[in-house]
Amino acid sequence: MGDAEEPGVAGRPVWRVKRPARYQVQTQPRQRPANVKDRIVKERRFETLRLQSEDVAEFDYRPLACRKSYRMVVVRKNITREKGEQALFDEVRYFFYITNEREGSADDIVFSANDRCNQENLIAQLKGGVRALQAPVDTLTSNGAYMVMTALAWNLKAWWALMLPESPGRWQERHQTQKQWVLRMEFRTFLNTFVLLPCQIVQTGRRLVYRLLGWNPHLPILFRLVNTLRC
Repeated sequence: MGDAEEPGVAGRPVWRVKRPARYQVQTQPRQRPANVKDRIVKERRFETLRLQSEDVAEFDYRPLACRKSYRMVVVRKNITREKGEQALFDEVRYFFYITNEREGSADDIVFSANDRCNQENLIAQLKGGVRALQAPVDTLTSNGAYMVMTALAWNLKAWWALMLPESPGRWQERHQTQKQWVLRMEFRTFLNTFVLLPCQIVQTGRRLVYRLLGWNPHLPILFRLVNTLRC
């Protein structure tokens, strides 16, 4: 973050956000090709939003039902709405990030949230994956309870992925990749891969044997989690 530019929320200073480069050039920098999409947008006079700058501020915030304060980081996006070659008017949009992380700058909190969060896919999975937004019952309270229960199914899927162990050594990189793959997996794919498996339960002596009757290439991931839960 740079120097404070102006008073922000509740008298706190506001800093200009300086985003790092998306990637580092490994060989030699190349000339960027012509932006054909931008030219077509201007020629056909489509309305478009252009980000001019971003400002960030932070302050302490305690929700009414909470006993302690949290760190609230606010990002202000200064946007210009354009149509063809003309600038119609300016817009200001605010994004709020609440966290209990006290270390690091406000920029670091924003960048971390951008890297880790995937709100669009989460909403899509809640809508089409676990069908939390279908509202199948007759009252608002019961529909709210249904939405909470179906959202818990998605949370259990995320917990399932986060519990996968990452063995140190030669397989660590592969296990990390598999963990991120399961964490980002669609709910329907997760059901077909790890839940809806044909299984035969055999009782022998003093133990139960679960015998899988089908095979898929991702069963070693399931067995790794089973061993972790047994321990």
